[in-house]
Amino acid sequence: MTEHRGRAAEMSVRKAFALACAAGLLVCSAGLISGCGRKNASAAMPPPAMPVTVVEVRASDVSLTGEWVGTLDGYVNAQIQPQANGYLIKQNYKEGAEVSQGQVLFEIDPRPFQAALDQAKGQLEQAKGQVLQAQAQLGLAQINVNRDTPLAQARAIAQSQLDNDTQQKAQSEASVRSAQASVAAAEAAVANAELNLGFTHVRSLITGVAGQATTQVGNLVSTQSVLTSVSQLNPIKAYFSISDSEYLELTRRAGRGGGDLLKNASAIPLTLTLSNGEEFPQKGRIAFVDRQMNAQTGAIRIAAAFPNPGNVLRPGQFGRVKAETELRHGALLIPQVAVQEFQGLQQVYVAGSDGKAHLETVTLGPQIGTNWLVEGGISPGALVIVDNLQKLREGAPVDAHRAPAVAASIPTTNPAGL
Repeated sequence: MTEHRGRAAEMSVRKAFALACAAGLLVCSAGLISGCGRKNASAAMPPPAMPVTVVEVRASDVSLTGEWVGTLDGYVNAQIQPQANGYLIKQNYKEGAEVSQGQVLFEIDPRPFQAALDQAKGQLEQAKGQVLQAQAQLGLAQINVNRDTPLAQARAIAQSQLDNDTQQKAQSEASVRSAQASVAAAEAAVANAELNLGFTHVRSLITGVAGQATTQVGNLVSTQSVLTSVSQLNPIKAYFSISDSEYLELTRRAGRGGGDLLKNASAIPLTLTLSNGEEFPQKGRIAFVDRQMNAQTGAIRIAAAFPNPGNVLRPGQFGRVKAETELRHGALLIPQVAVQEFQGLQQVYVAGSDGKAHLETVTLGPQIGTNWLVEGGISPGALVIVDNLQKLREGAPVDAHRAPAVAASIPTTNPAGL
């Protein structure tokens, strides 16, 4: 009896366990079915449109600029060399200061030249005395001729006496002319001695900034010695080289004014950017064009003149010279941030009329500010996407929000009247 009850209890436990397992399986199956239903439902729904910012591409007139590395130099550079040999006894200027044309910069020992001048003056006085003596002899000869002429005609004296008087007069006239020539030579010697004495004061040939003295006081200098250099810095020149095509474009623009590149230089304003990135406030103009193109580099040398008040710019500095070379009509611009490079190709995403992003390959021209000039691959009116580019794929749905058009943010100028 007891054994029968134990078996019945065991059977009840097993039946209850089986029912519990069946209920669990039903719950799990229901959960799996419910999950699969949600997954299929989410797969059937399209992905949400990605919000993006787009810029409409518009055609406009844009000025293209060329930029070249320039080296600054004085507008006029003069080497100061003495014109007399001697010992340097004085320096009369402050190195690095501005000097005027004709200002005395150095002095050479004048004593030898003063002595030479005094000697030349003495020789001049001696020559003048010889002129007076010759003139006195000429006067005496003239008296003899005047006295003996009527006597010879009256045969009171021999004709030979009159002939001697006439010959003596001719010799006296020659002596006077010789003495006068000696006076002229002596005067020239005095002028030369005065000039040499003046050369002991070494003067500046131009107005500008004087450099460091290369010879110290007490040194023996000659006409081959370079004492210092003076540079005219206002205006100052910037030398740079441009390509053949750039030269032809600039010449074409200048020629529209009826002249060449030099005559119409003011029609092409130049801008100078200094090494610290600052733009020099003064605008320049073309002051020099070399006579020939460099056959090895295919470039021609140009010099630009920039006003330099206060002598801020100095020779030897470097800068970037910029000029407007062309006015491109109907140009298309796109922001640089919109361009991606893939395997050597430049590509942009465009928001299509179907509400999807499409990848377009473009051909880019020169850089203009923060934009690229587009040579091909895109049309006016296209909506270029400028953000969320890494998340986009071809055909992805997008929610486009417009930003200001690119062309409206680019200042256009027409300095040459194009």
